[in-house]
Amino acid sequence: MYKFDTHVHTSESSNCAHMDAETMIGLYIKAGYGGLCVTDHYDKGTFLARGCSSWRGYADRFLAGYRKAKDCAPAGFVVLLGAEIRLEGSFNDYLLYGVTEDFLYNNPSLYDYDMKSFHKLAHDNGILIFQAHPFRPMMTRQKPEYLDGVEVLNGNPRHDSRNDLAYEFAKKHKLAMSAGSDAHETEDVGRSGIMTKNKIKDLATLKSVLTEGAFEII
Repeated sequence: MYKFDTHVHTSESSNCAHMDAETMIGLYIKAGYGGLCVTDHYDKGTFLARGCSSWRGYADRFLAGYRKAKDCAPAGFVVLLGAEIRLEGSFNDYLLYGVTEDFLYNNPSLYDYDMKSFHKLAHDNGILIFQAHPFRPMMTRQKPEYLDGVEVLNGNPRHDSRNDLAYEFAKKHKLAMSAGSDAHETEDVGRSGIMTKNKIKDLATLKSVLTEGAFEII
């Protein structure tokens, strides 16, 4: 069985993270993981605080943690690009699987979309939308028709994500499920994730595993 984390942050790109990409990679290897998806925060406040002069500059800053993680990863350890986006006007967070660098450069300011238009854009580009920790305080459950799945186990130890309610919500609405550590600190590494019989090697494999439920939750 291969261990893979679907929800990880780096200090290079997420202001609330205190673990740089190189440290993160080393700790995940020690924890016996075969790969992870870097899902740094994508929201208006985070981006504007960086004061870049162009959209390409903002996108480069967002991609910095992912790129560093790929550079630090040894052969055989898989690092995939994802995102945790927050749209303006809501505290909800959404994990994106299938995002590419070209998509980010060509579609600026995604946080300004409403959910309906963002859902269409994502699906037109083969991107899955999973609501992250939907039962935390101040968050609301998104309409199921705008979701591909739900994070049913969030391992972050500093939040009460009420994972049992997220699991029941996903089951009720027949949505795909995911699980991840939501790692921001070294103590968070490997607290959750998924285990698969076949190694996740690229975005297409990850998307297939999640939509088919071909994994065990860590």
